[in-house]
Amino acid sequence: MRLNQNILLLGKKVVLVPYTSEHVPRYHEWMKSEELQCLTASEPLTLEQEYAMQHRWREDADKCTFIVLDAVKWQAEAGTSEESCMVGDVNLFLTDLGDPSLGEIEVMIAEPSYRGRGLGTEAVLMMMSYGVTKLGLTKFEAKIGQGNEPSIRMFQKLHFEQVAVNSVFQEVTLRLTMSEPERQWLLEQTSHMEEKPYRDGCSEPR
Repeated sequence: MRLNQNILLLGKKVVLVPYTSEHVPRYHEWMKSEELQCLTASEPLTLEQEYAMQHRWREDADKCTFIVLDAVKWQAEAGTSEESCMVGDVNLFLTDLGDPSLGEIEVMIAEPSYRGRGLGTEAVLMMMSYGVTKLGLTKFEAKIGQGNEPSIRMFQKLHFEQVAVNSVFQEVTLRLTMSEPERQWLLEQTSHMEEKPYRDGCSEPR
């Protein structure tokens, strides 16, 4: 999605930056993991295919992707590469042609040492806030493998409710409709979030 290619979102624990070609090698290494392939229902790609997918996702109007960086590490020292700060990604898919107000959200904290520390939660909240305020979304869905209990619990803590179980794909669907109280709660949870200008591999000001 071109809409988010020139901005970054700064939180307390994470920084969300657009997915660029600079990030592809590290992302490609992540996706060699059978565990991550299973959790994300992904097939392994070659590096060339990964670059092509990054370019396609950047152009597609129905996909909004941010790479998740460790905010503390990213801010600690000027000149720190984004690749060295990468911990995962967060995505919104606007693929329901009959309902443009619905976004499917997913998050991956690929680095095991960063799991269970609240980075995924903040990344999801920040992405939802962006979806509500910039993309006009009022409903969110998350499709999660039945065995991924930590992710299911995380979304439930964010007020998502289970609405379906697909035994064929072994996944559950959770949904959140943004009533006015839910919207206000979300904006309060992300009131610290700052939007800053970004260009490939370089954010200003840091």
